[in-house]
Amino acid sequence: MEGDSGVHGVEPTDGSGLRERRPKEPTEEQNNDMQSHSEERKSEKTRGRTPDGMAFTVPQTHDMVSQLLSPSQPKNISDLVVLAALGVHIATLFVLPAHLRIPVFAVVFLFWRACYNVGIGYLLHIQSRHWRLVAWAKRSKIFVDPKTGGNPHPMLYRLLKREMETKIPQDYKFEDAPIEYNTWLVFRRVVDLILMCDFVSYVLFAIACGGRPAGEGMALTVLRWATGWGLFGFNLWVKLDAHRVVKDYAWYWGDFFFLIDQELTFDGVFEMAPHPMYSVGYAGYYGISLIAASYKVLFISIVAHAAQFAFLVWVENPHIEKTYNSPPPRRPQSELQPDIERDDSQSADTDLGYNAPPLASMNQPSPVHNLIGLNNIDLHRVTDTSVILLQVYIFALVVLTPSTPFYQALFVINAAMWRLWYSMGVGYLLNRQSSKKRWTRHFLKYGESTEEAWRQWKGTYHLSMTMCYASFVAASWKMYSLPQDWEHGLVLLKHVLGFSLVALQIWTSISIYESLGEFGWFFGDFFFDHSPKLTYSGIYRYLNNPERVIGLAGVWGAALITGSSTIFFLALLSHFLTLAFIQLVERPHMQKLYGQRLRRESGLVKSLKRSLPTHLFHWQGSVDKMFEGTIDSFEDFIDAARPKVAAGVSLFVKDSTALFKHPTRISVTRVAPDLAGYDPKEYSLEVQGTPSTSTATCISGKQNQARPEQRSSFKTLSFEYGAPIKVRWTAPLNHRKKDWVGLYMVADHASRDSTRVSSQGRWVATNRDQYGSIISDRGILVSDIRVSGAGRKDGETKDYLSGEMEFSGDKLWWTTGVFELRYHHNGKHNVMAISTPFETRINKFDADNVEVDANGSIRGAVEDALLQLVRNCLDRDPDIAPSTVDESFGGQVETDGKFAKRVVFAVHQMFGIEFAPEVVQADGNVRNLSWRVCNAKKVLEPYMSLSRGKSTPTESRY
Repeated sequence: MEGDSGVHGVEPTDGSGLRERRPKEPTEEQNNDMQSHSEERKSEKTRGRTPDGMAFTVPQTHDMVSQLLSPSQPKNISDLVVLAALGVHIATLFVLPAHLRIPVFAVVFLFWRACYNVGIGYLLHIQSRHWRLVAWAKRSKIFVDPKTGGNPHPMLYRLLKREMETKIPQDYKFEDAPIEYNTWLVFRRVVDLILMCDFVSYVLFAIACGGRPAGEGMALTVLRWATGWGLFGFNLWVKLDAHRVVKDYAWYWGDFFFLIDQELTFDGVFEMAPHPMYSVGYAGYYGISLIAASYKVLFISIVAHAAQFAFLVWVENPHIEKTYNSPPPRRPQSELQPDIERDDSQSADTDLGYNAPPLASMNQPSPVHNLIGLNNIDLHRVTDTSVILLQVYIFALVVLTPSTPFYQALFVINAAMWRLWYSMGVGYLLNRQSSKKRWTRHFLKYGESTEEAWRQWKGTYHLSMTMCYASFVAASWKMYSLPQDWEHGLVLLKHVLGFSLVALQIWTSISIYESLGEFGWFFGDFFFDHSPKLTYSGIYRYLNNPERVIGLAGVWGAALITGSSTIFFLALLSHFLTLAFIQLVERPHMQKLYGQRLRRESGLVKSLKRSLPTHLFHWQGSVDKMFEGTIDSFEDFIDAARPKVAAGVSLFVKDSTALFKHPTRISVTRVAPDLAGYDPKEYSLEVQGTPSTSTATCISGKQNQARPEQRSSFKTLSFEYGAPIKVRWTAPLNHRKKDWVGLYMVADHASRDSTRVSSQGRWVATNRDQYGSIISDRGILVSDIRVSGAGRKDGETKDYLSGEMEFSGDKLWWTTGVFELRYHHNGKHNVMAISTPFETRINKFDADNVEVDANGSIRGAVEDALLQLVRNCLDRDPDIAPSTVDESFGGQVETDGKFAKRVVFAVHQMFGIEFAPEVVQADGNVRNLSWRVCNAKKVLEPYMSLSRGKSTPTESRY
């Protein structure tokens, strides 16, 4: 795994995951000092910090195994409950009849696995997004001293106090600890029960399924057991080393509840593999499967492993991104696309009457219109069309031709030729590009730009790569035949291992692309000069060149599945050519760019070296020398034989507008018991917002449900797209604290007395801390302010409660149409009041009615219109939204695609020009975006004027 890096000169984002918080690779000096400072670190006390800024000392806790099984650790009731549960599981194995053990323990294990991945996952999800576990603890007051706070559960309080203080005898006092920390302690006791029962039930299931296969020799049995126990021992080491690094805090997901004031340095197993506790940390499952010699255990292990990865993707990774990976800073102007206005005088006018972009190359190509990924398929692009048609063609031949030796040979030869072209032909092109810039020079010879050369290169490489693997799959399919007996020998095991290797290669390719991006994937530093900047993160944190081994795992998986010596030869050829490509093309170019900055040892190699016992150092060094000699000999052979060759979506927007100006009056029938004593006439909603510039209507409207006849006195309000909407509600003094207001499209409702469609998160509670969710409280300005007003029935003065809330950001509808707000009763969907309907609109830009600048251009007016529009689309957040046309967008625009989607929808509505979201992210500021809009309008203006019936094109003012 050692050698040059395949980073291709980009700075990939960090791809570390499971319970890893801002991983930081230790330096050599840090590694040397770790041992000497270990005792000092042990004596230091960790400081925790709650979300409201409260600092506290985090007491020392111990792992679950030592807590439960160590005689030196104090025991409490929860420990006894866990031990009793484990005892019941073990006793059940002996009590059950033999024919019931396997199905019963399969169900039991799947139940506990669901409790882990679904149950704990759900609790962590709602805690991360809504802070709901802590909110539940606050509402229930279970941590409040009954003597001072009116705890309704004094017995539970005393029980929890005794349980926690027994387990943590030092630096901890139950009543003084933050509620977030106490909630975490209760949560981890639930985790202890689930995790211990999960593992024990799995082992018991393996025992129930275990046995020695008939006809198995003693040598194979010994090998199987030795391998199985070796994998289990490796699994145990991974868990112990991971716990050494992350401690109980991250082991039990402590950062879902509070943060600690220290930066963790992730070494050891965290340098060996990504997400080690969920990846290589499950090696023991497959070791136990080997020991049991049972496909049932193997398949249930695969299911459990897949569920764990789902837990990682849907629960942990989003929390890590939200908590630790802050958005990148605003890009400086120098890194944005160049200001095209400076080049207008240097550009020749085309026959369409607009200034073309300059031919000069940029530091890096524009990251717009990517090729890789299903979401980026564009059938208007010749590369994508060619790739799809060629794959349809080759797989149609697979289906339509017989699997005779002649056709099998044709498909194998076809796969071999594509592999030779992909590695040798494309490699030669890259080698010439690296040394002489031959590819770029060819396009410059014909007056094309470096951008055009880059686009054509990407198409060539993408087509070659796709056809290389498509032809290999076709050849494998031709050489494959379904087994007649799946239980014969190792047939089933070979298929499982083969598909696992294919999945490993797919994951490796995705990880490489996530680290390198489009620029690195297509060898961008062969084509563009830029400041060499080399970092190791993502999959490159662990491996210097993942393509060397696991990047080709799938071809060996295909050889294993087919059992064909021919496919084995193709896999061997593919691997050999890939190694030659790395040695002859990538390595010389990387050495030329980065020199001594290339890392000699990967994180995996360094981790293994540090893990070797002292008495094995000399042996390891001898082995290293042997392998280095072998590698040097191989490299000398390659160098001697060097032939100087080398190796290489659309957004659809729906525009719908619904006007609801003449509602049908519907009487309110209150049937719910909790509505007794509440009169909808006592409720009202008043809406305020930023008026649309083309309307002169008032900016506020007031309406309650019981008086729809008054709507005739109000005009439909018209607000700016994306502008915050402020709502003032009025309710009787006895209104329920769990009332809430939702924002809906008018056309979505057929009933005025109840709401029957989901608010899709567009709602705000009237009072704080009623739903245990920070999202429901987001938008509350004031609540329950006592006001006086005329009574709805007899006109006499009466006191009411009033409040204000604001709908903004994700709580708005990011489309145009007519909307209304609905006041709902007591956490349900009974409607008490409906606001005046209001329209959210985007005014068309009228080029004929705006002022022109000294050059006769209206670009300044376009910039002003776009600036306000973009600010609304970016939530008017000063960290994201620009204040001037030259200020760059905030980093979240690049990482969160929703902002760019809002902008392109608005631009389409205002100017009639449809862009991809990547265009907004690439332009980076309003000035560049306005230039793009103006030039697009110049191109389309002649055709648009002709389509409107004009005999001659209208002169463009853009």
